[in-house]
Formats: sequence, structure tokens, C-alpha cells
Amino acid sequence: MNTHNLPKMLYSYSEGWQDLIQVHPTVARIFTMYVMPMSLIPPAMFLYSMFATPGAVFPELVPQISVGEALAVAVAFYVAELAMVALMASIIQQMGDVVDAKPPYSESFILAAVAPTPLWLSALALFIPSAWAAGIVVALAWVASAALIYHGVYPLFKLDDRSKSRLMGSFVLTAGVIAWGALLVVLALAMSMIIGLR
Repeated sequence: MNTHNLPKMLYSYSEGWQDLIQVHPTVARIFTMYVMPMSLIPPAMFLYSMFATPGAVFPELVPQISVGEALAVAVAFYVAELAMVALMASIIQQMGDVVDAKPPYSESFILAAVAPTPLWLSALALFIPSAWAAGIVVALAWVASAALIYHGVYPLFKLDDRSKSRLMGSFVLTAGVIAWGALLVVLALAMSMIIGLR
């Protein structure tokens, strides 16, 4: 996927989306060439924030978490992210019934892979040691992800009207919010398990 098309995909039903449809990358290619590298950004930035600016965004742990423990948490979060994209693709495919559509898994996977891009990139805000800055960037990333979902459903699933597209987009966005919350729970559980094993 060409990331230079991403800004156009936020506001257009065709720009960028049609390129993806024409190229029609395989699920394996999107997963290895796009999802896996992009999913590395949040765990890497988590590690940076924990050790470069401890306590600035995430609460400082007492006693402080070791590098090995932080790596274990980051790996668990990374694996959860990868699993969540595949799970979301399956959920999106099943949601097609809501609007009488039968989207193939490959198109559902494209949407599940493209939609979280702003959220993955928002982790770069952790370079700024401020919880407020991180919160604002994450909020903006959610708006961008919602725009990608609403504009991606229509061309990918070849829906015949925009009202069905908005309905489907609302369901996908709701599922995405739940998935994001689940990822945060995984991060918190991984942290508590690592600390509990001390």
C-alpha cells in the first residue's frame, strides 16, 4: 500500500481506494508488508516512553520495570495487535449481512489493515513527553480512522448507496473501538502479569 495515498483516502471514496482495489494485494502480502511493520510502532514507542521519559506519559512504576520485562510486554502487545487485525477482518466480513453485502475476506482485511493506520502513527506522539499531547494526537487519530472506515466501506464492498455505507461504517467503527479497548486491556494485563511474576 502506498502511504502517500492515505490523506486522500480520508475524504474520498475513490482516491487511493481504487488503487488498492486494482492492485488487489493478497492478505499475506498486506499482513507481512504493511500490518507487521506498522504494528511495531506502538510497542517501540511504548519502550521509548518507558525508558527515555519515564513517568511523563505512562505512570512511573515503583520498582521500575526492567528492560526484559518491558520487552515482554511490548512483544505481547505486538502479537495482540496482529491477531486483532485478522480478527477485525473476520468481524467486518460477517457485518456485511447488516447491509446485504457479501464482502470477501481480502477486502475486509484491506479495511481492517488500513483503518488503524492513524492510530499506529499516533504512537509517534510519545516522542513528546506529555500525556496531554499524546491524548490530543490519539483523539485526532480516532477521527482519521473513522474517516478511513466511512470512506473505505463504500468502494471496497461495492455498496449501491451511501446510506448502507454509513450504516456499515458505524458498525465497523463500533467494533474498532471495542477492539482498541481490548488492546489496552491486553497491555494492562501484560504489565500486571509481568510485575506479578517478580
